[in-house]
Amino acid sequence: MKKEKLIEQLKQIVKIKGLKYTKQREIVLEVVNKSKKHLTTEEIYNHIKKKGIDQNIGIATVYRSLLFLEEVALISSITLEKGIKKYEINNETHHDHLVCIRCDKIIEFINETIENEQKNIARSYGFELMDHTMYLYGVCKDCKND
Repeated sequence: MKKEKLIEQLKQIVKIKGLKYTKQREIVLEVVNKSKKHLTTEEIYNHIKKKGIDQNIGIATVYRSLLFLEEVALISSITLEKGIKKYEINNETHHDHLVCIRCDKIIEFINETIENEQKNIARSYGFELMDHTMYLYGVCKDCKND
């Protein structure tokens, strides 16, 4: 998602909630947005420190920022089997996930057949589907070959 649009969304949400806008939340949001992969809290924190973006952001601030950003649906998380959370930006494109239980690799995929079947199943039960998330857990090809 474009940085400017994302930051504007954050500013609007904070204003609506009557909260103070913080640069720390913006920095955490930018790190998640720029990443090509799902990140843990520690990976986000380490990225901020490594890049020297802002030396005043502690790990507790990263945790609080992630909690807030997820609460307002700017980001989402996947909880891995070991209880570790990995974060990604909430973009407009719905996708599902393959999650490796050995190395925690996450592969995103889109499959219209699966999407249509989920809608058909919901409809057959008289259920109005509003949203869904699908995670498929298994072993990736790299771990399978080890």
